[in-house]
Amino acid sequence: MKESKIRTIDYSNTRITGGFWKQKQQLVRRVTAKAVYDRFSDTGRIRAFRFDWKEGMPDKPHFFWDSDVAKWMEGAAYMLAQKPDARLEKKVDDLVDLIEKNQCEDGYFNIFFTVVDPESRFKNRDWHELYCAGHLTEAAVAYYQATGKRKFLDCMCRYVDYIEKRFVTDADTPFATPGHEEIELALVRLYECTKEVRYLNLAKHFVDMRGHDELCLPDWMAPSYAQSHLPVREQKTAEGHAVRAMYLYCGMADVAWHTDDAQLRAACEAIFDNVAEKRMYITGGIGSSGSGEAFTVDYDLPNLISYTESCAALALALFANRMLRFGADSKYSDVVERVIYNGFLSSLSLDGKSFFYQNPLEILPGMHTRDVSVKHKSVHLPPMQRSEVFACSCCPPNIVRFIPSIANMLYSDDGEVIYVHQFMQSLTTIERDGKMLVLEQNTRYPENGKVKIKLTGGDARVAVRIPGWFEGYTGKTEKGYAYFDLSDGDELSFDFTMKPIFVEARPEVVFDCGRYAVMRGPVLYCMEGADNGAVLRDIALDSHARFKYEKHPVLGVPQLSIRAWRTVREPNAPLYRRKTQNKEQVRAVLIPYYAFANRGESEMQVWHFVK
Repeated sequence: MKESKIRTIDYSNTRITGGFWKQKQQLVRRVTAKAVYDRFSDTGRIRAFRFDWKEGMPDKPHFFWDSDVAKWMEGAAYMLAQKPDARLEKKVDDLVDLIEKNQCEDGYFNIFFTVVDPESRFKNRDWHELYCAGHLTEAAVAYYQATGKRKFLDCMCRYVDYIEKRFVTDADTPFATPGHEEIELALVRLYECTKEVRYLNLAKHFVDMRGHDELCLPDWMAPSYAQSHLPVREQKTAEGHAVRAMYLYCGMADVAWHTDDAQLRAACEAIFDNVAEKRMYITGGIGSSGSGEAFTVDYDLPNLISYTESCAALALALFANRMLRFGADSKYSDVVERVIYNGFLSSLSLDGKSFFYQNPLEILPGMHTRDVSVKHKSVHLPPMQRSEVFACSCCPPNIVRFIPSIANMLYSDDGEVIYVHQFMQSLTTIERDGKMLVLEQNTRYPENGKVKIKLTGGDARVAVRIPGWFEGYTGKTEKGYAYFDLSDGDELSFDFTMKPIFVEARPEVVFDCGRYAVMRGPVLYCMEGADNGAVLRDIALDSHARFKYEKHPVLGVPQLSIRAWRTVREPNAPLYRRKTQNKEQVRAVLIPYYAFANRGESEMQVWHFVK
């Protein structure tokens, strides 16, 4: 079985030594991981692993609770790999003991379908059994690799063996593939860990079977919602539930990479291009519709009612990063960068304790009271404030697992070239022919664009991504990467000068016509009413003025300020009046999009009028 040469350098080979992402990793370790675990304890998710729930008891387990806790366990594993923590490890071990104790003799494991509805095991395609199995498997692999403990891994191998028996050997289930994808990519991870080819074959089986006369779809669900409208090699556009779709595309990319499947790779490339060029917000958020958390049609990217689930942004970064294994192309790594600094990071509050499930690009607080006289809202508006836990709490533990492992996005290697995809202050080791090459990045990115990359331990060819937002590089590039031959001790220096710029959307994105976004380097900026007063759309930024870059006095994050103009409003003016030229000069303040909604309810916008 032929495999591509390019491999992702695992996060465990990298230590984030300082700067922006070191601070975020410390916040997750110190605050976020505990906050999520505590809320999962409060809501019964942790206790559910005891399998002692009975009818009439509170906190009835839900069919996706296993996955919520599994993602937290995976995140804990990544943190343990970087730094021992006896208390954190015991929490995971206690859960693993309960998994082993309550696993069925045949290997099956699912809380809901054991203690709540055992008669429905593998009968309802859309009730997330295989999705939960996937997240448990990912957690088991991560925990084994972090600690060397096999118990969790062995439990999940037994479960996957049972899944293989039911879905392949016996083929006695009423559906052939999961409603909510995830197990596909998890099975590839299990194969990579154990070298058991049956697991790769099972992942390929689920990918290959998708779109072939599948059954067990709920009445309300169109086949495209579950990416079952066509065989996967014929799919060219991103359809349906955005998170399900991205997890499927990750699995497709994994299988294509391991099996050298050109058709499957071509489908992934076409789907990615459709997302990045026609169905992605400037934040890197995807899934514009609140009805089904789904993709809709090309260029349908409304701001006020944007859905843009946090998990979907994370999954897009995972998919884009996988595509880099087919060849270095900055269209993939630029999207990773867009996501991690904007549409994903906005989910986490600055204090690390609360989260957005949805990440709107505009907030008008008054609109949230428009349907007070009816029971059902006529328009879906995302919440204005983050929450500590949700009934569907998939996003918080996804943050717990993504930020500690974010170094997975940094490098890849094909034995001849080391590819530098992202910029973070870090120290990375790469084994080559028995030698340990060390790459050290020194940078304060994204505060500024100065990056130094030093190679020690040997010689290597190094390819560095030139960020798509930077237009000042004069050297030769290939698909957005500059190539250098380095000797032991050589250092590369870059200065990707970060000047705030105005960005416009294609005219087909009608919601943004006549308005402009502001970006500085990879970071998107927004205006909030807390800094600028009410009616943000009444402010026109002065395109001929200079932005001032400084620290926000309250939030402690960077801020941009610029001269702007606001229409003078008379207090008793009529509802409509003749156009006036009466403008007053103001100073508009913009903050990073990832930092909005940290000071209570406030108007917010990403797209601005400009004079």
